[in-house]
Amino acid sequence: MDFDQLRTFLEIVRLKSFSRAAQTCFRTQPAISAQIRQMEQELGTALFERFGSRISLTTAGKIFAEYAQQLLEVRRRAIEAVAELDRIPKGELVIAANEATCIHVLPDVFSHYKERFPEVQIQVSRAYGARAVQAVLENTVDFAITQLPIQERKLEIVKIYSDEIRLLAPPGHPLARAKSVTAKEAAEYPLLLPKSGRTRAQIDQFLEPVEDGVRISMELESSEMIKRFVMAGLGIAFMAVSSAREEIKARELKDVALAPLPLMRTLGLIYRRDKPLSRAALGFIEVVLDFARQAESLLVAG
Repeated sequence: MDFDQLRTFLEIVRLKSFSRAAQTCFRTQPAISAQIRQMEQELGTALFERFGSRISLTTAGKIFAEYAQQLLEVRRRAIEAVAELDRIPKGELVIAANEATCIHVLPDVFSHYKERFPEVQIQVSRAYGARAVQAVLENTVDFAITQLPIQERKLEIVKIYSDEIRLLAPPGHPLARAKSVTAKEAAEYPLLLPKSGRTRAQIDQFLEPVEDGVRISMELESSEMIKRFVMAGLGIAFMAVSSAREEIKARELKDVALAPLPLMRTLGLIYRRDKPLSRAALGFIEVVLDFARQAESLLVAG
């Protein structure tokens, strides 16, 4: 039994005539009679009583007519609800990102997104590096914003933001007055380092020439903790400038370029290539790309 048969049945009920229903349904009378016979066979009972050219509903027919109207109404509402998603997207998006990205990148992105898509709920899953990538691959999140490069053929990878990793020191620290700092100069002081992640891998590579002389004061999982401990004089650290912008602006921390070459961090938006994207998801990509273009303009201007 399908929706077309239900419409035909209800048209016969409305017009009280097979012949007139055939005209409004643009079918022949034998065709709609065949549809009704098929429905009656499926239901195991007669739907109409026939008295010559006159017809009336049986008791079963009256009951079935009520449900047929409800089914068609539910179908109509379902179609309207799906169509409405394209006009006013709803639903939920789950985004994976590390702590620093959650604090310093996502608030602006989410603010603009909610202006455009107020009915979409957003959930943030805090995940670092490989865990964020795995969450996307396992389809437990819709998107991840994580550090590049990533080599994975199943993922769509969009570069969205680049900034510089610099040395962070308290304003009164001897290195705070330097124009740039080498690995050898940094290794002379206690270091506060991230416990893991791609930034840690870059820092280790920078310090590799002097690794025997490196003094690690603490390894911490939180970028916020690293900043607080640097301000407390427990050591110096390395961090992306965007993650310490407020403290640098407030002169609570001093950032110094690394030498001989700058150390750059690049963030990317990743999602599965084979995953169908809803209007809400496509909208998130649009907002993130707008953010990326604005960030690039500021970087160039700076």
